[in-house]
Amino acid sequence: MSDSAATDDTAHTVPDIDLPSEAFDAVLDALADRSSDEPVRFEGFTVASDAGPDDAGAATEYRLDPAGSDPHTGLSERELHAALADRAPAVTDWYVFERVVGEFGPRRAFLRWIEDADGQTVAARYAALAEGVERAWGELRITASVTDRGERRYDVRHADDVGVPAAELDAYDDPLDARELVKTDASGRYRPLKTAPTLPGGWVFPDLGPRDAYEAVETIYPATVANWHREREGDLDVSHWRETMQRQSGIYGVVKTWDRGEGYEHVNWVAEACCDDSQCLKRREWEYDDETDLDVDGGDGVFPCREPCSLVVSAARKWTRLESEQPRTYEFELTPSEKAQIEAIIDAVADGRTDEIREADVKDDANRYRARFLRAKRFDDTGALGGVATDPDAEE
Repeated sequence: MSDSAATDDTAHTVPDIDLPSEAFDAVLDALADRSSDEPVRFEGFTVASDAGPDDAGAATEYRLDPAGSDPHTGLSERELHAALADRAPAVTDWYVFERVVGEFGPRRAFLRWIEDADGQTVAARYAALAEGVERAWGELRITASVTDRGERRYDVRHADDVGVPAAELDAYDDPLDARELVKTDASGRYRPLKTAPTLPGGWVFPDLGPRDAYEAVETIYPATVANWHREREGDLDVSHWRETMQRQSGIYGVVKTWDRGEGYEHVNWVAEACCDDSQCLKRREWEYDDETDLDVDGGDGVFPCREPCSLVVSAARKWTRLESEQPRTYEFELTPSEKAQIEAIIDAVADGRTDEIREADVKDDANRYRARFLRAKRFDDTGALGGVATDPDAEE
């Protein structure tokens, strides 16, 4: 354990960590590629090779510099191993992120974020990891833990299954198996939007390594970690509505007409319909254009949405055509309760609550039997509400 972490240990119960040979070998490899004035840095201390240009053929000696203490010089390889074994948490932490995780990119940033590696000491993190550190990512719950060799292990599952023993869930060990898990919702319906809050549960990846944990998350929620990381780095390239629509062609080119007249209001309706937290777990960062924000809130998701997705563009194409129709005035009779019932039915469908309404609950305005009674009373044999044709001119 590092000298600087000694005070932390009084506040944190740090698990006993053994120094695995591969971690020590990684330190030696790193030192072999550096000069004596380029130490390997760990939390609380550094290690460097004392070998100079005139030491060819001599046994390499090492130098360990604890923060705030006198350096230990002239260490043999065996002595260095013993010194690092006493500081195994710091060494294994370095090894996990420098050699197992590797690259300074989204994978490394995400895995460090899970255990707050940039805000907590090794001692504090290892104490927390010994109990299990849980993080939310959309509908996922990711629990990170540490072994007695400093290795990271991850449990990835649906939030609804937190606390359920792994033996009671369908267990997987290949992160690519997640591709099948995200295709349909709990009712077996296809999920066209992978970030919709319709991820089914009942499964778990109980024991993944760092790279596989990242792969599983990115398979379930594609590109979310990458865009989250780009946002953190200040490199998220947002493509606003007008910019995105200008790129549309063919059958989708009609959406460009919303850049005229009342287009801004139309786009607000699109965002309210598609980009609410109840419909998508991303946080919308795109606006009407780079000078005009939409009135609709972008949501609270942890990962950003950088441009209108294909589902939004496809829906907007249909709505563009519908909005080109001229309004008409229809006259038919409804009781006040029937008007309120129609409004409740639309709300239930829009909020995806129809499956929650029990058949026996005839007090609910959106109850199936209530709707059937309204249809029997107010629809004619042609299916027209109040007997009023939708397009009277077409019947002449």
